[in-house]
Amino acid sequence: MSSTRADLRLAFARHALSCPTLELESASADASFRSYWRTVGITPSRIVMDAPPEREDLGPWLQVARQLNAADIAAPQILAEDLQQGFLLLSDLGRQTLLPLLSQASVDGHYQSAIDTIVQMQQRLDASGLPTYDHQRLTTEMELMPAWLLQKHLGYTPECEEWDVIESAFQALLDNAAAQPQAFVHRDYHSRNLMVQQDGTLAVIDFQDAVRGPITYDPVSLLRDCYIEWPDEQVYAWLDQYRQRLAAAGGPELDREQLNTWFDLMGLQRHIKVLGIFCRLWYRDAKPGYLGDLPLVWRYTQRVGRRYEKIRPLIELLERVIGERDLCQPVALQPEHA
Repeated sequence: MSSTRADLRLAFARHALSCPTLELESASADASFRSYWRTVGITPSRIVMDAPPEREDLGPWLQVARQLNAADIAAPQILAEDLQQGFLLLSDLGRQTLLPLLSQASVDGHYQSAIDTIVQMQQRLDASGLPTYDHQRLTTEMELMPAWLLQKHLGYTPECEEWDVIESAFQALLDNAAAQPQAFVHRDYHSRNLMVQQDGTLAVIDFQDAVRGPITYDPVSLLRDCYIEWPDEQVYAWLDQYRQRLAAAGGPELDREQLNTWFDLMGLQRHIKVLGIFCRLWYRDAKPGYLGDLPLVWRYTQRVGRRYEKIRPLIELLERVIGERDLCQPVALQPEHA
């Protein structure tokens, strides 16, 4: 980021907090063009979100943050804003993400809280004003896989009949998404986007891409997390807890087997998308760290996809192309824009 941008960011924070000696240190960056900066020298510390307006629209983030705050769901509090320059001053939710705290001994308690939060978001938040997770949006996401995994990362262009296999599987996943009840969808609800507070409660971040969409999307993002894996038996037990808690909170009463199928196929849509996104983050955005997470995402896709007749031909195609390749190794030493 240019020094000019850094100067603007620091000036915004100093003015918002009336502290001319304030300094900022990097707090984190995510897979988008946003970055986060923690104040130094004041108590309590605050976070500055830097979202360059030519790259990021703060409107969706603000809309969802206000809904979360109004619904008493833990999320950053908005303390000051400069939308023209793309800066927000936020409460500091701390440094502790959920992922490093997860173990077989601790996961059940943390996931109970995370499941409760999903139910609260689905039942308390008005999704009617959000974009719809519709056919076009879901398709565009899945198309990232052949473009960035097959063609860019693996150097393979499908033949005409192989495109038919890909499109047939995509259609089955679209039909599955459309068949489900629709609700608020965080869209990236996993262990790196849940902050553990000092009292053990979980706070939600990175919700700017929220949509109105299939009810299983957030459960599968959590329970088949792209960064940590749990046994299927445990995953389906948590999913059944979600089913029971949703009904108890006034949501739809779902059949267990139907929910399991919706969940599996929704996870396939998400993981097919992520196979493309993680490659794009390297080749387009020069963020190589996500390549290390490709094997887990492929394992999910392969294992679950083989269970479903309409998806199995796609899995067999991917197996032929991937073979014994190490998915963590890029075909190019440098991203395309370097």
